Amino acid sequence: AFPTEDENVVKLHQDINAMLENPKKLADITSLDEYSAIFIPGGHGAMLNLPFSKDLGRLLHMAHDQGLLTVTLCHGPAALLAAGAEGLDMKFAYDGYMMMCFTDLSDSKSPGFGYLPGPMPWKAQESLENKGVTIVNKSETGDVMQDRELISGDSPAAADPLGKFAAPILLKYAMENRL
Repeated sequence: AFPTEDENVVKLHQDINAMLENPKKLADITSLDEYSAIFIPGGHGAMLNLPFSKDLGRLLHMAHDQGLLTVTLCHGPAALLAAGAEGLDMKFAYDGYMMMCFTDLSDSKSPGFGYLPGPMPWKAQESLENKGVTIVNKSETGDVMQDRELISGDSPAAADPLGKFAAPILLKYAMENRL
């Protein structure tokens, strides 16, 4: 799926390939001054260890306090639970926020469709709502929304609209902050 015919994409990939091959550990990031946003992609992997990560929770609190964008979609919002991770001793940063995510109703239909071998072990939507989040979507339509510094999308179908919505905001932030 890599667009090898787009010279700009190929050059960008060459320029950042060393960073892609050696990603930073969340624990090693001490400042968000060189970042335009935190992006948490969707997929069920976002529900494995990220929601319980004190390191991610610390970074989400930093971003929240600085008004730095956090962008996420599908099951990615489950990782926002890290902002209230056990042992972090901080109030959940997104209490009172509205966002979108893949709904528990749709997850309850797995493994009847999709790629999961069995039912989801816990409910992302319910867990976020229990922390004071309002999930505004009732199904997955590809919608995107913003509440303060948080931009969220409801499903894989939201990937393109999310990128188109977030890109100009990220670009403006990067230019204003000389990143």
